[in-house]
Amino acid sequence: MSSSDDSSSTYASAGVDIDKANNFVNAVKKIASKTPRTGVMGEIGGFGGLYSLKTADYEKPVLVSSTDGVGTKLKVAFMMDKHDTVGIDLVAMCVNDVIVQGAKPLFFLDYLAMGSLNVGVAEKIVEGIAEGCRQAKCSLIAGETAEMPGIYNDNEYDLAGFAVGVVDNDKIVDGSEIRGGHKLVGFASSGLHSNGYSLVRKICFDDLKLKSDSFVPELGRPLGEELLAPTRIYADVVRRLIKDMPIHGLAHITGGGIVENLLRIIPEACSLVLYKDSWEVPPIFKFLRDAGRIEADEMMRTFNNGIGMVAVVPEQTAQEMIERISFMDEKACIIGEVVQRRKSDKTRFKWGSV
Repeated sequence: MSSSDDSSSTYASAGVDIDKANNFVNAVKKIASKTPRTGVMGEIGGFGGLYSLKTADYEKPVLVSSTDGVGTKLKVAFMMDKHDTVGIDLVAMCVNDVIVQGAKPLFFLDYLAMGSLNVGVAEKIVEGIAEGCRQAKCSLIAGETAEMPGIYNDNEYDLAGFAVGVVDNDKIVDGSEIRGGHKLVGFASSGLHSNGYSLVRKICFDDLKLKSDSFVPELGRPLGEELLAPTRIYADVVRRLIKDMPIHGLAHITGGGIVENLLRIIPEACSLVLYKDSWEVPPIFKFLRDAGRIEADEMMRTFNNGIGMVAVVPEQTAQEMIERISFMDEKACIIGEVVQRRKSDKTRFKWGSV
């Protein structure tokens, strides 16, 4: 069968430019080299990333892995044509899940899919990933960039991340030591992080007809700046605390909110009490609540409401932990406690007061 056009078909003519992709890999190598860590072997560009566990000082090392994405927060990045922070979100969503097991992040891998490879945008994304890795003190050791014309528009992309950490088998944080009387220490979030954006976009852009550059007095800045605030990475603060403080449970507060994520780690014999008005709720949550007329229960199960990570600790160490966290330029407070569950309890959660 012959074509009516004398020109031959190529992969590039179908929308996939291999030469451009190869040049991008070289750029990524330079960016990834800024996230060094003992144990990394080789460099980006092979078929797989290499990491030697011999450098890890563990008697019974256990690998902990997690994978996640950024979700529809990417839509805001597309609207603003701002791509240098979503990579931080990507690392945060994966690494924060690894550290709740007590693990130290070792390395990170990413997957970037575009309709057509825009090298300038892609480099911004990877620079953000590298910044997230620096904050988490892990290495970017491998990744994949795919051009997928027909799946994504030329100005859109999707991201997936993969984090691997290590913890000694005897030091895994699994919630098994949680008892009634333990306190909940909440670590402040940096805002929405990367959850609830489908509802956020509906309220802000569909219902209120706001633009990404609309100045919102309640927020004190343009809407887009608030919505693209990067997810806080808690790896370093948790690593420093866990060395010599008893932490019996950790929960990363993502989709499902504070209650549902905490109930995942608290033993069935226990219930959860949150102290009303015990922590500062950032303005973005109050703005969304009022603008969207969101019920209190829906707010709690959709957003982090100002708390991005929760540590479950013995009562006598809770205040010391808060003081140490403040020395690390982070904010934290006691937001509740664990209580023994009674047979008459219809639910495992209730509101209380200090």
